[in-house]
Amino acid sequence: MSRGLPNIIVTGTPGTGKTSHCELLAERTGLKHISVNDVVKDRECHEGWDDEYQSWIVDEDKLLDAIEDEVKQGGCIIDWHACDLFPRSWIDLVVVLRADTATLYDRLTARNYPEVKLQENMDSEIMDVLLQEAKESYDEEIVVELQSITADDMESNVERIEQWLGQWKKDNAS
Repeated sequence: MSRGLPNIIVTGTPGTGKTSHCELLAERTGLKHISVNDVVKDRECHEGWDDEYQSWIVDEDKLLDAIEDEVKQGGCIIDWHACDLFPRSWIDLVVVLRADTATLYDRLTARNYPEVKLQENMDSEIMDVLLQEAKESYDEEIVVELQSITADDMESNVERIEQWLGQWKKDNAS
């Protein structure tokens, strides 16, 4: 399928800076930021609320149906902590943001995450769960791992993705 603009997933453990990266990237590139958390809430792509984790229980089929037409047009930045549910044909770049455990712990604690959710996310980061998920779900050459600890990291990461976007546009010009 040919698109005028690529689709990018920005993924990573909660607290790695996905939304901040996506907002800055959308502002600079004109690509559309799709916050999966917002879609799940606003378009009711869930099966209810999980009290223990203080989050929505996502209905992945409803979610994919809700964003399919938009994503197939291209030019989307998908912001979510998981990536394996999105069809390979939709995605041109997968960015996995990483943070050291001390930084991540501080960020998640500041969000008042319940202990069970905090521990699960810390374990996920330590065990490289989301990076492995990305590498298993997509061609490894489109998966990039970026550190996201400081504001300078975010600036550098966004610049790198902007450069990738410029190259993609050249490579896919009609």
